[in-house]
Amino acid sequence: MEVEAEIDRLPVDLLANIFVLFTSFTDLAQASEVCKKWKQGVNESLACRENLSFAGLKMDDESTARLVCHAYNLTKLHIPRSRWCCQITDAGLVRISFAKCVSNLTSISLWGLTGITDEGVVQLISRTRSLQHLNVGGTFITDESLFAIARSCPKLETIVLWSCRHVTENGLFALVDKCLELKSMNVWGTRVPVDCLNNLLVLRP
Repeated sequence: MEVEAEIDRLPVDLLANIFVLFTSFTDLAQASEVCKKWKQGVNESLACRENLSFAGLKMDDESTARLVCHAYNLTKLHIPRSRWCCQITDAGLVRISFAKCVSNLTSISLWGLTGITDEGVVQLISRTRSLQHLNVGGTFITDESLFAIARSCPKLETIVLWSCRHVTENGLFALVDKCLELKSMNVWGTRVPVDCLNNLLVLRP
């Protein structure tokens, strides 16, 4: 009679608690290949996460979307450009937008992702309902994204538009007009004239 290995006697919820401690997604991927029980544990560990950051990792659309879709309780998502050249595009943002966690996200960072445009950002933002903090600095978005943010993010408190050179005063005024909880807006490096910024302060001190 075959004796069950000690490691196989661990319950799935205990495995999940162990896998939550993993900081390497490569290690998680390898663990999920060990057996069906470990794969279930990895999936449950992702479902427990409230904060997911891909900073410093080489990620693509498929791998990023797959992980986010398993993170049902996620509230903070950080997908910045990294030294490994993060390859996230509009296609990846569209796939992420259908994840169950998106409506509960309070913080999203897409800092420096030069492969994304209004198409992906608008799709993602339009499905959020709880967003409070957004960083799209260093991207090529235009006022189209800002209009979508103004429509979909009434709870927005802070937004980073650092070096977003294609946004104009029209988009900024839409944000200030619709996002009544807005407290901070980083527009350093944009081409918006100083007079516009002064008018924004008058409109919403």
